[in-house]
Amino acid sequence: MTILLWALGATAAVVAGLVAFSACTAWRVEKALPPRGQFVDVPGARIHYWEKGAGPAIVMVHGLGGQSGNFAFGVVEQLMNEFRVIVIDRPGAGYSTRESDASAALKGQAKFVADFIKALGLERPLLVGHSLGGAISLAVALEFPDTIGGLALVAPLTHLPPQTPEMFRPLDIPTSAVRWIVSWTLGVPIGILRGPGIVKRIFAPESVPKEFATRGGGLLSLRPWNFYNVSTDLVAASPGLPGLVERYPTLRVPVGILYGTSDEVLDYREHGESMQKKVPGLQLKLVEGGHMLPVTRPEVSAQFIREQARAEHARSASQN
Repeated sequence: MTILLWALGATAAVVAGLVAFSACTAWRVEKALPPRGQFVDVPGARIHYWEKGAGPAIVMVHGLGGQSGNFAFGVVEQLMNEFRVIVIDRPGAGYSTRESDASAALKGQAKFVADFIKALGLERPLLVGHSLGGAISLAVALEFPDTIGGLALVAPLTHLPPQTPEMFRPLDIPTSAVRWIVSWTLGVPIGILRGPGIVKRIFAPESVPKEFATRGGGLLSLRPWNFYNVSTDLVAASPGLPGLVERYPTLRVPVGILYGTSDEVLDYREHGESMQKKVPGLQLKLVEGGHMLPVTRPEVSAQFIREQARAEHARSASQN
C-alpha cells in the first residue's frame, strides 16, 4: 500500500509539474508575442484580426497549426498599397477563441469566416486560403457563395489524403478527453523538443526562416490550448472533405490555385491539378517551392493573389 501511495503521489507531482510548465510557457509566449490586432465577436467565437491598406478587400485564412503571422511574414506588406488586406486567426488559433461546443468541422469553420465577413460589412472580398484554410475557403464558397467574390488558394487541401501526413500524425487524437490530457501535460514539452524538426519538414525542401518563430508567430504553437485546437481541427477536417469534393463542379465563384511542385505535405497533382477537371475555368499556377509558400515565396504568393484580386475586381466592375 505504501509503495502504491508513493507511486500515485509521484505521478500526481509529475502531472502537476507538467501542467505548471505548460501554463508558464504559454504565459511567456503570449508576453513575448501579444495580440497585434482587433477582436470581433461572431456566433460561437471571438476572432482576432488585423488589417493593412485600403482598396478592394482581401481576407486571408491560414492553415492547420498556423495563425495570421503566416501571411504577415511577407505577403501583406506587398499587397497593402493596393488592397485592404485583412488577416484573421481562425477560431481556436492564434488569439481567436471558440466556444467549447462550437463545430470545428469544415462547414462550421466556413460559417465563422462568413460571419466574420458580414460582421465587418465587407462586400464580396477575395478569400485567400492556405493549406487547411484552402479547404475552409472552398467550404465558404459552396455554403455561403454570396459572401465572397472569388478564391485564391495557396497549397490548399482539396481532397481527403490517403493517410494523415506523417508530421501531423501525433496530433491525430480522436478522443477529446485524451486530447485535453495530452495538451496540458505532454503537448508543450513535445512541441519544444520535436517542434523544430516538424516545422523543418513542413517547410521542406525550403529552409525555415530564422525569424519565423517570432515574426511569423511560430512560438504561439507552444500553448496547451493551441495543441488541443490543432488536434481538434485535424480530426474534424476529414469527414467533411468527400462531400465538398462532390460539389466542386457547382462552384459559382472564380477559383485560382498556387502550388509548389516540391510540396512534401500535400501533393500538387492530387490537390491542384485534379481540381482543373472538377472546376470549370480554374486557374492553376505551379511554381518551384514547398508547402509554406506565403512564408518562403512571399513575392510569388503576393503576385498570385494580386492577379486574382485584380481579375475579380475587373469582373465585378464589368457586371455593375
